Amino acid sequence: MAAAKGAVEEKLEALGLKLPPAPRPIGNYLPAVQVGNILYVSGTLGTVRDENDQDIMPIKGKLGGELTIKQGYQSAKLMALNHLALMKKVIGDLDRIERIVKMVGYVNSAPGFTEAHLVLNGASDLYVDLLGEERGKHARAALFQNELGLDAPVEAEMTVLLKSE
Repeated sequence: MAAAKGAVEEKLEALGLKLPPAPRPIGNYLPAVQVGNILYVSGTLGTVRDENDQDIMPIKGKLGGELTIKQGYQSAKLMALNHLALMKKVIGDLDRIERIVKMVGYVNSAPGFTEAHLVLNGASDLYVDLLGEERGKHARAALFQNELGLDAPVEAEMTVLLKSE
C-alpha cells in the first residue's frame, strides 16, 4: 500500500510536477543529515533517473557559455525537486518542513557571466510556489564557480527547519 500524500506533495502535483526518486550520493557522504529540528541537505545537482535506473544530468555546461539562463533555471528547478526527494527520504513527510532557511547555490559560469541569481531562482521560485512566502522564501547565496562536478550547471546545499514530530 502506497503512503498517503501530504499537502506539500499534493501541491507539487497541482503545479504539474512529480517528486522524483532521491538521487544517489556520488561520493562518501550522506545526502542529508537531521540534527534536532534542523535538516542539512548536501550539495545536490539537477539530475534525473533514466530508463536504466541511473542518475543522469540532462542539462550540462556553463552558464553564459553553451547554456542560457533559461536552461540554468530549469536545471535549478530539477535540483530543487531532488532536494525535496532527499528531504522526504530522510524525514518521511514533506509536511514537516517548517521553513526553508538557507540555500547556498553554485553556478558553473563562463567568464563574464553575472546572472547567477536568475539561474538559482529556478529553485527559489519552486520553494515559494510550493510552500508559500512564509515557509518557502529563504536566505540565499549565489556563488560563481569556474567548474562544477559532472559539468553540472548548478549545485546547492540547504538548511531546513523542521516541525517537531
